[in-house]
Amino acid sequence: MVCLGEALVDLICPDPVTGLTEARRFDAHFGGALANVAVASARAGAATELAGGCGNDEWGRFLRDRLREEGVGLRHYSVVDGLETPFAFATLDEAREPTFRIHGDGIDDAIATLTGDIESVVVGAGAIAFGSNTLPGPSAREVTLAVRDAAREAGVPLLFDPNLRRGRWEDLEAARRLCLELAADATLLKCNLGEARWLSGLDGADGATVAETLVELGPRLVVVTGGGDPIAARGCATVDVTPPEVEMLSPLGAGDAFMGTLAAGLLGGGWEPTNVEAALGRAGEAGAEACTRLGAFD
Repeated sequence: MVCLGEALVDLICPDPVTGLTEARRFDAHFGGALANVAVASARAGAATELAGGCGNDEWGRFLRDRLREEGVGLRHYSVVDGLETPFAFATLDEAREPTFRIHGDGIDDAIATLTGDIESVVVGAGAIAFGSNTLPGPSAREVTLAVRDAAREAGVPLLFDPNLRRGRWEDLEAARRLCLELAADATLLKCNLGEARWLSGLDGADGATVAETLVELGPRLVVVTGGGDPIAARGCATVDVTPPEVEMLSPLGAGDAFMGTLAAGLLGGGWEPTNVEAALGRAGEAGAEACTRLGAFD
């Protein structure tokens, strides 16, 4: 599996605060949505590559070393001289709801290094996972859409998790239109309940209802997670799975751990509908376990 997207450093405040200016300390963690997906996929047994890049600085070395330790391939992962590896501040309020603020232009510039290398990213891939963080910047968006087009032409499954970071978009309606376009081409569309309601326009609807609506866009399988509520899968399989109960420390990266584990299970199961329930069960366990840690993979 090839994960197209960002690795970055998450600077997480371990104390509950109402805003960034209240934070007095931060812990550094490995992060980035697609980097987390790649690690979860590799831990679940899939041969996994991360396509993107980082700066030739100490944080870039930190990220590359961690990816190697986790068994994630770096054949499509560039080291860019002069690029500052991006980082994100993350805070949690009293209800453990997160807020993110990503700093640096590294995501767009790193993904842009794949320009001219699209075919090698797609050829031989069993699946390609991506999200919306490579869409706000023009260069990374061009690469993402080119990978989408090449994968579609080659018949390579596309796995799309919007993983929306609202602060990265100047126009949320433009973001929604683009995400709907990409969802239509996806083999798997995975959303949390808030994202699914945003995409479907069904405010207040439950996971099963929005999953049934989003399937009509064209994905083969739609999966909607809802925290401790049942995970709803609709499309080639109709399954509802309740994730295990855990003591919540932080939801940061839980959706990524879920996505990577699910993708590995579906890929390993040959995309057979009869394997969806078991894959969802393992993914639910991985997502729940991630909630017991401050970062996705402490």
